[in-house]
Formats: sequence, C-alpha cells, structure tokens
Amino acid sequence: MAVLRVVLDQVNDVVDADQAEAARSLVLGLAATAPQKCTIEAIVPGGGTEPVVDGADTLHRLTLARRELGAAWQLGVVAGVGGGMIHAPTLFAPLAKHDRANDYDQTVATVWDLRAWTAPEQLSRASVLWQRSMLKRAVKHADAVVVPTHAMAEELAGFGRFADRIRVIPGAPATGFAIPHDAAGRRTALGAPDRYLVATGSAEPLSSVFAAAVDRDADVFVLDAATGSAPAIAEVAAAEGLAAPRVHVLGRLDAEDRAALLAGALAFAAADPAPVWPWRLVEALALGVPVIAAESGVHRDVLAEGGLLVAAAGFTDALRDAAGEGARRLSVLAADRSRAYSWNGSAERVWTLHAEL
Repeated sequence: MAVLRVVLDQVNDVVDADQAEAARSLVLGLAATAPQKCTIEAIVPGGGTEPVVDGADTLHRLTLARRELGAAWQLGVVAGVGGGMIHAPTLFAPLAKHDRANDYDQTVATVWDLRAWTAPEQLSRASVLWQRSMLKRAVKHADAVVVPTHAMAEELAGFGRFADRIRVIPGAPATGFAIPHDAAGRRTALGAPDRYLVATGSAEPLSSVFAAAVDRDADVFVLDAATGSAPAIAEVAAAEGLAAPRVHVLGRLDAEDRAALLAGALAFAAADPAPVWPWRLVEALALGVPVIAAESGVHRDVLAEGGLLVAAAGFTDALRDAAGEGARRLSVLAADRSRAYSWNGSAERVWTLHAEL
C-alpha cells in the first residue's frame, strides 16, 4: 500500500486563503484520482482543534503549532514528521536530508509566488526572508519543486541549481467555486452598479484599467488589495479621471461574493504582470467572464487563447471589445480555456510525479 503524505499547514491558522483552499482542493482531487492501493495521509500542525480533512484517509498530527513548526522547518528540524512520499502544496515543507534511493523517501514542495525574489517590497520582510530560506532548503533537499506555469519555471531556475527537478502543475478554482443562487443580492450588498469591471493589481499597473473604465463609463472593483493600499489606488484612479465613488477597493472576498461579483462584470482585468499564479483570473475563466490581462509570461501561459493579452496602452481598446461586440466571443473563449484547469487534473499529475520519483 502506497501512502501519499500531504502537508496541510493552514488547517487551523490560515495565512494565505488562496493557498489554503488550493491545498484542500488538491487533497480532494488526489482522493478522486488515487491509483489502486494508494491512500492519502494529511500532515497537519498541532494546536487548536483536531481538523477534519476531506479526502484524507488518515491524519498525522504534529506536536508543534504552525508558527513554531515553520520556524523549526526553516532550520531543517523535522523530527516527528516521518518519511515516505511527502507532497507540500506550498513551500511549507519538511525539507531535510533523506535517502530516496534506499529508503524511498521523497519530498516535493510548491511555489505559487515569486515576488519574494522579483518584487520583495510588495511583501513583509518576514515573509520574504522565510520564503527565500525555504527555497534554499528546497534547492538542497527537494526531490522536485512544483510551479504552476512554464514562465515561472524558467524564472525559478535562475534562483538555484535545480537541474531537472522543476515541474509544472497548474492550479485551479477552489472545489465548488460557482455562481451562488443569491448572486444579485450579493452584488447589491457590495454596491455594484449595472456597469463595472473587476480587476486585480497594485496602484500603478491599475492606471490603464481605470482609464479604460472611464472610456466605458464603468466602475472598478479592485479585489485582493493590500492592506493600506486604498489611498494610493484611489489617487491613481483620480489621475485617470475616475471619481472616488466609482472605485471600490476590497480585500479578499469569500468565494460566494467573488463569484457573484465576477459573474456580473463587463470583464475581468488582470493588471499586474508579476510572476504569481493568477487565482482571480482562473476564477473568471471558470465563470465565462471576458478576460483582459497585462502582457506577461504567466498570463500568456494561463490565458493562451482564452482572452486578450495587452500592453498597458491596450486596455481601453480591449475593454471596448469585451464590453461590446466581442463580449460573447470572449465569454466562450474564457469558458473553453477554463477546462484546462481542474484539481482532478492537477492531482493526476501529482500522482504521476511521485510515481516517477
């Protein structure tokens, strides 16, 4: 009996909700696609109540709580974890010396975001230091490192001597992500007018989106805005002629509110070309929302022919197309592209990866 042991570090303490949802969705996908005589064990931190992990056959609960565990693993102290096939859906992984050849132990880590190396000013100093430290451990000890796009794989290869250990396995919308039955009411509660865009990005890249919104007489909802970023975003919007009441700067909404808001939008605009897996873009595709994305390697990989890739100056013309004659065409393209992303499909690749190792 083969056991795939999956690290779920955020079952009680969520620090990145998207990655936490992805980890749980991956476990469900692994359960749905498990080969015969293969089971799944969840490795979870101690502290708090004992979690329920849907899809896992067994639970291996460690002594240390998440914060202490992260500090210990950063130093390579992984006592109590045990061996076997270990898959971490994030960089939170027990990366230490092990013997794959004789003991059949293997450890795989995952990287969703490269800003700790490319744009560290966008993250906290503690987060940057921890991620960089864990990647150094991955260079030494990981049997494979998973990234979600080929563009990120190419960039990651420049941060360490990985040889052929980098693998590409994409993410997907969280399991069950769909338009809620009360979508209209949720949009009303969020203050959504008839015409609006949904966008992601920091203040400066969003300027092109705001200019496009002025051209189309539309509001803009900015999702996943960093804490304290609202004044800077509003200032950029005002400089492009978009009045303050038409700029809605929001943090991370729950899945139902996100789906409701995306479903009613003229289009979704991914303004930031940073090397990060674009969670909201993939959700927009799943709902058949026309997508406009800033030209970048990551967006090119993820979007392919499923939307419009544009330079900063191209957002206005792209939105005219998406909100006009091209709306139906772009909706169909988005929905078609979304079929490339499912947690069952990603899980099958994870099983294959560990079998190859």
